[in-house]
Amino acid sequence: MEQNKIPQATAKRLPLYYRFLNNLQIQGKTRVSSKELSDAVKVDSATIRRDFSYFGALGKKGYGYNVEYLLGFFRKTLDQDEITDVALIGVGNLGTAFLNYNFMKNNNTKIMLAFDADPNKVGTEIGGVPIYHIDELEDKLDGIKVAILTIPALEADRVTDRLVSKGIKGILNFTPARITVPDDVRVHHIDLAVELQALAYFLKHYPLEINEPTSEQ
Repeated sequence: MEQNKIPQATAKRLPLYYRFLNNLQIQGKTRVSSKELSDAVKVDSATIRRDFSYFGALGKKGYGYNVEYLLGFFRKTLDQDEITDVALIGVGNLGTAFLNYNFMKNNNTKIMLAFDADPNKVGTEIGGVPIYHIDELEDKLDGIKVAILTIPALEADRVTDRLVSKGIKGILNFTPARITVPDDVRVHHIDLAVELQALAYFLKHYPLEINEPTSEQ
């Protein structure tokens, strides 16, 4: 099945499944039920079965799912054998946290270099990642297709234009700005302040009932 025929909501859940299955394999588990998956990733069993149905028969009724087979399948589906190099733009508090973490549990995604305008940071390394001056962006980005933006909102559009001109095709935007990009560039906006406000609102107005799923379907 072509990847573009899979609903985007399903595609967003695949990394959750993969991470849990990887943990199961480390623990020596050989099979898992949809209910166990549901309890772990906070997605209801019916949704999991529907997600998996897009990929054909991945399990057997009454038996559950073979962990090794599922892990191999999703590793291939998520291109886990391919390394995605990432550039980080903005080494403030959030950017520094990303460099120290550097997606250690995601062995196919790695921040390779970072950029900032602070002369005290330029020429240093954080988490083994070299930090270059933002003026060197065009010279250092060759071959990298994904960038993380953790810069002031006022700089977002200008820097985005520079990233796109160098061939960046995916941007994870942590700024409040809603940046404008060509149709062939994908942007995922993550506004932490908005997410926190939404969480507080839902806690107040939509209290969870026992056994109610905690993830939007």
